[in-house]
Amino acid sequence: MNVVIIDAQGGGMGKAITESLKRNFPSLQLTCVGTNALATSAMLHAGADHGATGENAIRVCCETADLIICPIGLILADAMLGEVTSGIAIAIGKSRAHRILIPSNRCHTTIAGCQNLSMQDLIQDVNHKVRLLLE
Repeated sequence: MNVVIIDAQGGGMGKAITESLKRNFPSLQLTCVGTNALATSAMLHAGADHGATGENAIRVCCETADLIICPIGLILADAMLGEVTSGIAIAIGKSRAHRILIPSNRCHTTIAGCQNLSMQDLIQDVNHKVRLLLE
């Protein structure tokens, strides 16, 4: 399974997800793609197997991904203080991959029905969803 983790800004969420997935699924190959070099670096240091940076890298990786894991803000053009281009949002949205989108209220978007969970709880839920997809 081709798993792509995408993050922006400092890459903190992507880093935590990468660490957790590598701990729980050590044989899973993870490709991390950041909107900037700082985000990519954080995920690579967390154990991602491959990494790339920028809009074009996100487009290319989304085309071949089986699973994309990212904050929900990455499907909202101009989110993350403008780091999310419309090209990034479209690439993630058009991908044939299954997507696990992590809710966050930091992008001026509220998702009805979502509980205000801690980052730790969100990452545990990501692991649970990945486990179900792998079965």
